[in-house]
Amino acid sequence: MLRVISLGAGVQSTTMALMAARGDLPMPDCAIFADTGWEPAAVYRHLEWLEQQLPFQVHRVERGNIRDDLLRCAEGHWADVPAFVKNPDGSIGLVNRQCTKQYKIRPIRQKVRNLLGLERKASPTHAVAEQWIGISLDEAIRMKPSKEAWQAHIWPLIELRMSRRDCLRWLAERQYPEPPKSSCIGCPYHSNDQWLALSPEEFAEAVEIDSAIRHSRSKGELYLHRQCVPLDQVDFSTAEDRGQLNLFLNECEGMCGV
Repeated sequence: MLRVISLGAGVQSTTMALMAARGDLPMPDCAIFADTGWEPAAVYRHLEWLEQQLPFQVHRVERGNIRDDLLRCAEGHWADVPAFVKNPDGSIGLVNRQCTKQYKIRPIRQKVRNLLGLERKASPTHAVAEQWIGISLDEAIRMKPSKEAWQAHIWPLIELRMSRRDCLRWLAERQYPEPPKSSCIGCPYHSNDQWLALSPEEFAEAVEIDSAIRHSRSKGELYLHRQCVPLDQVDFSTAEDRGQLNLFLNECEGMCGV
């Protein structure tokens, strides 16, 4: 059985990887980080540090660059990218979101099959791989079973009854640094605190992309922020102040932000 950590380099998956490295969880064969090409610099710095702490290999995989694809969308090309849409009648919706599947799930799946020697081969009818996913107890709504018989999804933090706060406590007690939130610079699922946490350069880049995609649909205007105003005009009160839901809890496959 191949054991693979789906490594997002956020709080939960970092905790899971370090627990395995210390013997608090069984040793996995490897970890896989799916790079969207548009993570904050802090995430890449943290990933480089984390790789040095782990006794198992971290494979970095990618399937395109979400920033480049957003720009292609702005030029009229189809792209599976996330954004809010303000419709002509004033209603607000969320564009059908496929980015997790395209930039995270598929490249990780392809790498796992490569490690198993299953490329261009029929899939086994029983589980030959475990994919460990860093969902914590407070985000259990994001758990999704594997849709394929050849691999099983495992949630070690759920089994340990650990919340995100428990993960932060575990890291702090062992003097590990607190990981940054792992999500794309321009992710529309950001809380306002996450938007504010971007560096000035990263925020300026997001503003540029937000403006570029505005009129890339025949109907409605696209925005990166749920307020559906230009990003540099957003009222960045905290989500708690405004009573907003944490949209990451609805993230389709539980593969981002962990």
